[in-house]
Amino acid sequence: MIRITTKIPRSITLAFSGGVDSVAAANFLSRNHNLTLLFVDHRTEDSKRAQKFVQQFSAKYNLPLKCYTIAKDKPTNESKEEFWRNERYKIFHEQEQPVITCHHLDDCVETWVWSSLHGCGKIIPAKNRNVIRPFLTTRKADFSSWAKRNNLSWCEDDSNYDTRYTRNYIRHKMMVDVLHVNPGIHKTIRKKIINEQRTSSSNVYSP
Repeated sequence: MIRITTKIPRSITLAFSGGVDSVAAANFLSRNHNLTLLFVDHRTEDSKRAQKFVQQFSAKYNLPLKCYTIAKDKPTNESKEEFWRNERYKIFHEQEQPVITCHHLDDCVETWVWSSLHGCGKIIPAKNRNVIRPFLTTRKADFSSWAKRNNLSWCEDDSNYDTRYTRNYIRHKMMVDVLHVNPGIHKTIRKKIINEQRTSSSNVYSP
């Protein structure tokens, strides 16, 4: 079940990659909201392929689409993950409408594991300026289930399986061991997310 944990304005822009999470979210949100899609081209082969799918999806479901391209080159002192994230958020923060991202509970668990390895487990906050993250207690499997039940198609980004990226290494290599040690970690982090949203805390992270 797709869960909403924070209020969503009527007119919104959805950060849309064409993956299963954003496709399910677009279908879910378009039922009760005025939705615009926003796609960011990272100038990779996977991104070019995704943009074609995104344009077809926008046309099929009659949803307005904004496309941006990361124009600058990556500085040598930044990882690709950090660079792409920073550039995306520059674009998000320039939007007049609130921007919805599809961060979900699995992302939150992986972020907590990642940040814990650096000394302090952190929770992804529900908001970052005009960016709203309403799906933080929804599992990725729930997005996949929604997409399948509604006969939606999506595109797969092969780079999501490249374990040279830290996030992917945690997702595909470490999470098996994390779940072996604590099978209930998703319930634990869900409670932390809810508590963070109820009370102000400095222990937050803006991915």
